[in-house]
Amino acid sequence: MVLIKEYRICMPLTVEEYKVGQLYMIARHSLEQSDDGEGVEVIENKECYDPDHGKGQYTEKRIHLSSRLPYWLQAICPKVFYVIEKGWNYYPYTVTDYTCSFIPKLHIRILTRFEDNAGTSENCLNLPEETLKTRIIDSVDIAFEEPAEKHYKREEDPKFFKSQVTGRGPLVEGWRETDKPMMCSYKVVEASFEVWGLQTRVEDFIQKCIRDVLLLGHRQAFAWIDEWHGMSIDDVRSYEKDKQMEANDKLRQTLPEAPAEN
Repeated sequence: MVLIKEYRICMPLTVEEYKVGQLYMIARHSLEQSDDGEGVEVIENKECYDPDHGKGQYTEKRIHLSSRLPYWLQAICPKVFYVIEKGWNYYPYTVTDYTCSFIPKLHIRILTRFEDNAGTSENCLNLPEETLKTRIIDSVDIAFEEPAEKHYKREEDPKFFKSQVTGRGPLVEGWRETDKPMMCSYKVVEASFEVWGLQTRVEDFIQKCIRDVLLLGHRQAFAWIDEWHGMSIDDVRSYEKDKQMEANDKLRQTLPEAPAEN
């Protein structure tokens, strides 16, 4: 059975504000994580259209992460290893797919919807009944859960951060019940690795990695609010383009050459 989790991450923002904040956070976070041949390389970033969701933005990225895998997983992966991310952003609804040409049995799909509430919608992504029976709901607290020690920065800790622009923060116990504005990022993550003997272990590991990234990214989006609040969508798209070019240049200087194909 494929492991399906629904993460609910509340933020002291509106959905409209987070439209800019999310783009800013992803662009800056990707640049910061790109070093020593690891990180995110943007292959394509263009407008797209869906008959149900309208105009959106399509992105394709290569996520280079060989050395970040546990040793038992590195053993089955080649040295030049990357995951392909394809994303369709029809804000406030997005679809993201992850695959790897080296591991054809690996597939991750993330469905996301943002709503102005405190995580109270029971099925905002309209999941079918059979999925609702098996999904695991996991509420992520950006203030009172901390990222891995190597990623922790006091200035990015919502328990201590106060926005000079909006006056929001620091976040105290019970903030999700009391703070206004309030929005929630609903993310349904379906992780599939159908290899006998490894499926459960790998799927659990994937979900943990995704949860760790969601916790860190949403903490940073709030802690960086004074930098992006007030930006227009054109402003943040320009910022995104600049950071993507920086990240690509940084990666290409340090990536090992891929082996020649036969």
